[in-house]
Amino acid sequence: MTIKMNTGYYPGCSTHGTAQEFDLSTKAVCKKLDIKIPEIEEWICCGASPAHQTNEDLSLALPYTVLALAESQGFDRVLSPCAACYSRLKFVEKELEKEPALNDRIKEITGKDYDRKITIRHILDFFVKDVSLEKIKKNITTPLTSLKAVSYYGCLLTRPRDVADLDPDTENPTIMDKVVESTGARSIYWPYKVECCGAGLGVTQPKIAFRLINEILLTAEDVEADCIIVACPLCHANLDMKQAQVAREYNKNYNLPVIYITQLIGLAFGIGYRELGLHKHLVSPLNLINKKVYSKEGS
Repeated sequence: MTIKMNTGYYPGCSTHGTAQEFDLSTKAVCKKLDIKIPEIEEWICCGASPAHQTNEDLSLALPYTVLALAESQGFDRVLSPCAACYSRLKFVEKELEKEPALNDRIKEITGKDYDRKITIRHILDFFVKDVSLEKIKKNITTPLTSLKAVSYYGCLLTRPRDVADLDPDTENPTIMDKVVESTGARSIYWPYKVECCGAGLGVTQPKIAFRLINEILLTAEDVEADCIIVACPLCHANLDMKQAQVAREYNKNYNLPVIYITQLIGLAFGIGYRELGLHKHLVSPLNLINKKVYSKEGS
């Protein structure tokens, strides 16, 4: 039976570029769940990091436009898989709540009406609050019981505290851990779930980013995780794409797959490796998946 939700899908720029696997796996999982997520037509960039460093009005006008477009197209919910997009959408929502007159100023800038009737969902609370973990469990064909994972939230899913409301505990969130465990995988406790990966410093100040990334990888290794689960394209870029560089910098031999939460769910649903975009990762998860997902001999 189809789950009826009037949800507009906002992929954001990253999932149409460097994080295509996040987009592929999100759509594949929703299809398996029989959930329709039509893309918001004519969506634009939310501004992510650069806009609020450049111009305050621009940083509000961009996500405001996305929400106004969604509302004008009849959606009552916006689904964003990207942590940065989610953060910017939530930020403008909170600013409009605090200062209702701001709506008129941004409306004048954008030329768009927005009645603030949209519910903003990240992929995590979409699965927990709208789909339900029970629904996910009912669709599992390949329980991931042999897999040990750490959930990495990064900065933007739980902070700033007065903006993000994904999880009530900003220092020790558990929403991703619950989704991970719904697949049958074991979510290991670790102290680095909300530590910064360096974000854009990977480009501007790589030495600083490398130090932060190394600490995350080292801690995940220390707790004997098979993989790191993420829900942010930038976190994935730093932990996956820069892993080899960090390993050389610190004379380590890392080979720790970094997997999107939607890819993890997709594996439990029996969705194919390439269909989930797992072949696109620089740190290949194929050996791990062959051993602990496709084989019954994982331990």
